[in-house]
Amino acid sequence: MSRALLMALLAALASIAGAASLLTGSAALDAGRLAAALLGGGDPIARTILFELRLPRALLGLAVGAMLGLSGAALQGYLRNPLAEPAVLGASNAAALGAVIALYFGLAAIHPAVLPLLAILTGLVALGLVFLLAGRAESPLTLILAGVAVATMAGAGISLALNLAPNPFAAIEIMAWLMGSLEDRSFAHVAVALPCIAIGIALLLWDGRALDALALGADGAQALGVDLARTRLRLLLGVAIGVGGAVAVTGAIGFVGLIVPHLVRPFTDRSPSAVLLPSAVAGAALLTLADVGVRLIPASSELKLGVVTAFLGVPIFLAHLLRERRLW
Repeated sequence: MSRALLMALLAALASIAGAASLLTGSAALDAGRLAAALLGGGDPIARTILFELRLPRALLGLAVGAMLGLSGAALQGYLRNPLAEPAVLGASNAAALGAVIALYFGLAAIHPAVLPLLAILTGLVALGLVFLLAGRAESPLTLILAGVAVATMAGAGISLALNLAPNPFAAIEIMAWLMGSLEDRSFAHVAVALPCIAIGIALLLWDGRALDALALGADGAQALGVDLARTRLRLLLGVAIGVGGAVAVTGAIGFVGLIVPHLVRPFTDRSPSAVLLPSAVAGAALLTLADVGVRLIPASSELKLGVVTAFLGVPIFLAHLLRERRLW
């Protein structure tokens, strides 16, 4: 399939997912009422539902999904590991730990921006620890081991916070956040997440050619003029800032960065650079459609998005693993 056709199909799917997100909710609003509200007319109820609830949710679903899908594709190309995803370098767990700290100590009640900012800060601290542990080594295995160590430490911190939670309500709040959701998000959350996601996407797309060269190995890439240290710095900064900003407002959402590159790779020439942009658009569509699904599934309370992506991710990933394992 040509790159242009693939991107057109994925863009159409993401557009359909965004429109479905705007049309789906507990209040029945047809396309005409929403279109009128979007153009500044319509009734006040439709405008309130659209701009206060559904539009921020749809924008975050598309943006966060794009960031997770792109970061997964970039890490799989850089580490030359089909199981790589944002959590492999500790960025997701560290950002989640920052949010848990804000909830545990009541800092989130001070100002709405405290929780996302602390999540981003801990994501950057995790990046620094990965650099410190990896040292000057350029080996992907060294980075993976350093990331696993940082992710394990962050996970232990989260478990400790849950174990020492001062009351059951604090533990429930932390657990609910860790399961991930786009429910009740506003444009304040969009304003926090989008700049971080934009920076992350720009940094990750920068190194497409370098990722292709790394497919030949570190020595081959250096022979082609790739600066491995700068490539690694941009990659890790892109993952830390982008995923940190995304996780800060949505909570922990797994499997998107893992499975999306595997879904789009068979339709490309399989070079790392060819997978990057399609993974971003496919990730946006997948996460937004999953968020539509949580609103359609009948339940006493809305299911958490991270739970749904996990249930979707496991069978899809296993099916593609069994079918594609000989091609890696």
